[in-house]
Amino acid sequence: MTTPSFFITPGYGTRLHDALHYSQAMRIGDRVEISGQGGWNDDLVIPESIEEEIEQAFKNVERTLATAGARWPHVVHVNSYHVGGFPPVINETMAKLYRHYMPDRAPIWTQLGIEALGLPTMRIEIRVTAIRGLRANGTKTYAKKVIHCLN
Repeated sequence: MTTPSFFITPGYGTRLHDALHYSQAMRIGDRVEISGQGGWNDDLVIPESIEEEIEQAFKNVERTLATAGARWPHVVHVNSYHVGGFPPVINETMAKLYRHYMPDRAPIWTQLGIEALGLPTMRIEIRVTAIRGLRANGTKTYAKKVIHCLN
């Protein structure tokens, strides 16, 4: 049985772990799950602009994935949680960032409208599942040893 490893994002992740006792990411085998990432900076300040908040949330997902050895191209599933409805700028910004961070593959995505998030000024939170070792087209890469055995 594979044992899970837990990770804390440097900066805001340390603050949240100390205050609320939770980890930012967990890896078990090639699968990486992260907790919801807001558009905060290391001081947990949220930008005024919703576009900037979404952009920062994507950057925080990237930082958190990196702590567990994954990247955006490994992402296969996204849940996004939104306060304040879905004006067109929300989907426009999300789609633009998906194309930027994952230009070769679109993940599955569940988008939820909710009443509130963990900080009073938050309007978005993003959590993802990633599979380390995925190629951009979604196929799994294999260790050199396995490839060598097949030749």
